[in-house]
Amino acid sequence: MEAFYIYLIKSSGLIALFYLAYHFMLRKETFFTSNRWFLLLGLLTSVLLPLVVYTKIILVAPSAENFDWSRIPVTNSLENDAFTINWYLISGITYAIGLVAFLVKFAFDFYSLHTVLKGKNIQNQADFKFIDTTENVAPFSYFNTIVYNSSLYSSSELENILEHEKVHSDQNHTIDVLISRLFCVLFWFNPLIWLYKKAILQNLEFIADSEASKKISDKKAYQFTLLKITTHENCVAITNHFYQSLIKKRIVMLNKNQSKKLNSWKYVLILPALVAFVLLFQIKTIAQEKIVEMQEVKNKKEDLNTVDIYKINKNTTDKELDQKVSEINVNYGIKTTFSKIKRNLNNELIAITVELKKGKEISKVMELQGNEAIKTFGIVVSKNIKGLLTIDFAAEDKMSNTIQSNGIISPDAPLSTEKEIFINGAKASQNDLDKLDPNDIESIDVIKNSNNQEIRVVTKKYSKTLNENDIYVNDEKVSKHDLLLLDQSTIESMDVDKNKKTIRILTKKSIKSSNEDIPTPPNPPIFPSGPIANLPEIDMSKMPTPPVHPADANNKKTIIQFKKEMKEFEAKMKVFEPDSSAHEKAIEDEMAKRSAIFEKQMDEYEDAMKRYRETVKK
Repeated sequence: MEAFYIYLIKSSGLIALFYLAYHFMLRKETFFTSNRWFLLLGLLTSVLLPLVVYTKIILVAPSAENFDWSRIPVTNSLENDAFTINWYLISGITYAIGLVAFLVKFAFDFYSLHTVLKGKNIQNQADFKFIDTTENVAPFSYFNTIVYNSSLYSSSELENILEHEKVHSDQNHTIDVLISRLFCVLFWFNPLIWLYKKAILQNLEFIADSEASKKISDKKAYQFTLLKITTHENCVAITNHFYQSLIKKRIVMLNKNQSKKLNSWKYVLILPALVAFVLLFQIKTIAQEKIVEMQEVKNKKEDLNTVDIYKINKNTTDKELDQKVSEINVNYGIKTTFSKIKRNLNNELIAITVELKKGKEISKVMELQGNEAIKTFGIVVSKNIKGLLTIDFAAEDKMSNTIQSNGIISPDAPLSTEKEIFINGAKASQNDLDKLDPNDIESIDVIKNSNNQEIRVVTKKYSKTLNENDIYVNDEKVSKHDLLLLDQSTIESMDVDKNKKTIRILTKKSIKSSNEDIPTPPNPPIFPSGPIANLPEIDMSKMPTPPVHPADANNKKTIIQFKKEMKEFEAKMKVFEPDSSAHEKAIEDEMAKRSAIFEKQMDEYEDAMKRYRETVKK
């Protein structure tokens, strides 16, 4: 609570500083737009600058180990505990009551504005919305909405008013009004904030008067319009309204000569005051006792190191990793990054990449990948008396060899007995590494894969070349770091285009993949075929003989006799025809059986095609 009160006091002080600077130095100048931004910047600075705190550490002599507590005077506080007034609580309640009251007033002003605008006929013109109301309110603007009562003014007066309000809308003066009102709510107890708000509103009117008068031919008619509007005092609180008090000052500013540009130096005078504010109130002094070196420390060699080991095992949580990042950064200024973290179903670490950076002095990377939980390893940081840092990775079984009984670390203690050295991506020997000038080295990365350790060294010249070119491996753009981690034995070809500034690398794996035969797609099934049951055989010898058509077609008697014989023949043919229903059913059963076989083969074919497409895609 005390910190909040101090913040309010500091903010109020800055508000007073900016207001007094405006009142005594800038109020009479015609730099209206500059004054607008000065006043807004003053409000912004007043809420942000008290939050900026600089910490200053001073070393003091350590306190005596044997302090005589009997010398401290003892007072009996029971006598004063009978009744105490909590002024912090009283102040807090008072501030809260005022805050709520002015918030309610602020909300009521919005409601009043909504009442005026609700249900009105809006005319859109360019970027503006015009509302011609019948209510007796002073003309005002709210963002791009301009409200006026045309029946109260002549056409020339209305033109002057609209030009004035258009300036307010164009320059978003409503935002300034709302900001000033909000600050009045938050700092209601500060009397200067109300004067500050009045200064902002008055300066906005100066801006609108100045810009509107440039577009109006008759300047005197504009001033008479100002005088006429003073009779309308019904104004909406949170808007830019044409009527303002102090009309005399507005008319004086309209007729005042432009201020000389040399007077703009007055804005700079606020800077020394702000610097003094920071020096006096925003520097936090922390006293720390000087570390007295023991006699045993003085006898140690200067190359002895103090050691910190940050262990990481399969059960290390993400929260613990974040804590280690913070501790290493705070203690040694080394930026630690854990990435490519993978865990198994038991939430055990199976993969992790650790990157250590400290400017250009230290740059190391270790990668652990696999399907099983990682083995415990440590980030070993050492710092000698001269302040020189060394950092490395060590497996759990190597930590005991790395740290001696006296707590001193060997900076050259290896992570693994087997290691490979690469200089600028090419495999090198320990002798090649020893020949390198340390000043020519850009970075050194230590990468652990399984039980092997890789040391990758990049020189400044080679790093500059990589930075100047776009790198593509198998037609895929990669970073410089990815290229340095590429196994050089897999490179088939490298193409360097100096004009396009590109480096294109093709690996053996890519060539092999491109030459592999595409698998043969499965063949679609064929609908089953085979013999189908035949119709039963017919004994043609028993087939009835059809009647002979009479030769004389005009003889009715013979024709009637022929028709009678035909009916008898047709009746005999129906009896003679075999029953084919059994044959048709046999065919339907056979076709149903073959369809079932075909559908099963189609399902197998579709599954085979799916596998084929996946194989081709890979």
